[in-house]
Amino acid sequence: MSDSQTTSQAADIRDRHGKYLWPSVANFYQEPLVLESGKGLYLKDIDGREFLDFFGGILTVSIGHCDDRITSAIKTQVDRLGHVSTLYPTVPIVELAERMARITPGNLQKSYFTASGTEADETAFTLAQVHTGAMEIIALRHGYSGRSMLAQSLTAHGTWRAVPSQIAAVKHAPNPYCYRCPLGLEYPSCNIKCADDIEAVIQTTTTGNIAGFLAEPIQGVGGFVVPPPEYFERAVGIIRKYGGLFICDEVQTGFARTGGKMFGIEHWGVQPDIMTMAKGVANGMPLGVTIATPEIADSFQKLQISTFGGNPISCAAANATLDIIEGEDYPKQVEAKGNYLQEGLKELQREFPKIIGDVRGKGLMQAIEFVVDEPGGDRTPNPQAVGSFLEETKKQGVLVGKGGFFGNVLRISPPMSIENAQIDDALKMFRAALTAMEH
Repeated sequence: MSDSQTTSQAADIRDRHGKYLWPSVANFYQEPLVLESGKGLYLKDIDGREFLDFFGGILTVSIGHCDDRITSAIKTQVDRLGHVSTLYPTVPIVELAERMARITPGNLQKSYFTASGTEADETAFTLAQVHTGAMEIIALRHGYSGRSMLAQSLTAHGTWRAVPSQIAAVKHAPNPYCYRCPLGLEYPSCNIKCADDIEAVIQTTTTGNIAGFLAEPIQGVGGFVVPPPEYFERAVGIIRKYGGLFICDEVQTGFARTGGKMFGIEHWGVQPDIMTMAKGVANGMPLGVTIATPEIADSFQKLQISTFGGNPISCAAANATLDIIEGEDYPKQVEAKGNYLQEGLKELQREFPKIIGDVRGKGLMQAIEFVVDEPGGDRTPNPQAVGSFLEETKKQGVLVGKGGFFGNVLRISPPMSIENAQIDDALKMFRAALTAMEH
């Protein structure tokens, strides 16, 4: 096929996308890429151009695109059994549930499987209400929980809410965003007042008897906001004082993504009562997980069914993915690779101080926050720079994500099989993009 034919085909697909999909299904780039294939760390578009993937399908492609070991497990399972629903036990779902009990922190033991992170969070919310008998829950500003009515109520981003909050039981507390402290303070002299404010939120906006607290260890869509070391111990202590459970949302941070640990919350030394997961668990296959302690899980006595939850194919993919993550000690690998990547990003910050205000993250979950005229400025968010950076890195041949409440944060999260040589390649392309933006 000639270049003109493939270019024409790409334009045709973009046109049909606009005609037949909702306009809210937004795409990156002024001229969206039509991706056609992927292998390992690289994607190809329909024109045959290759791109180094530094977003991993929104932190979902844990091992790499079309990894032969995971693909083989999927094919074997497809040939054996594709679907039965949760009405029947299967070997893959039981093996995965047993593994989840082993690898998660604390006394988390019993799992409920769904098809997405949204469903996982909804399941956790309901379970907390059932177990405590209370209805109200505390979430964090700039948090993101999904696209359902309840998830939109939990999500504290106006741009992600199609309608006014429908769930009055959801209350929002300030998030621990040290670079833009919501209380105008500086860490560590702030004494973690953002955590203390959770008590004021409970006392002034709830009945005083709460079901729980849902929080991401590192806020994902919020811009990879990393709390200070003391935050969760203080925050969860307040929640438990008022009878609530801690629901830890590991949809983006789970399965070695933050490096050094299997789950993000382990960096803060706090054990959740309920944990939710999705994204990276099955390297791209749809799967959500809600795990709880036996006492909490057993309190849910009403009937439940999930038609697609724990699908044998998704569970087979998850078991194969976790075989690799555990067998190759990804937590240790990702910690080292993340440190290497972050140092490269901080070097870029030193080279481009007027545009890069902050570099933050853990493991292979790193962020660059773009601002106007730093250093010495007022940290004015610069979402236009993010748009320019995406267009320039597209030209260079590397894909990154974006996010943040103000739309001014780059989200950098390559598959965890990345090597330092490929990190170097990406950093060179980032530097070239930043240089082009300066001229």
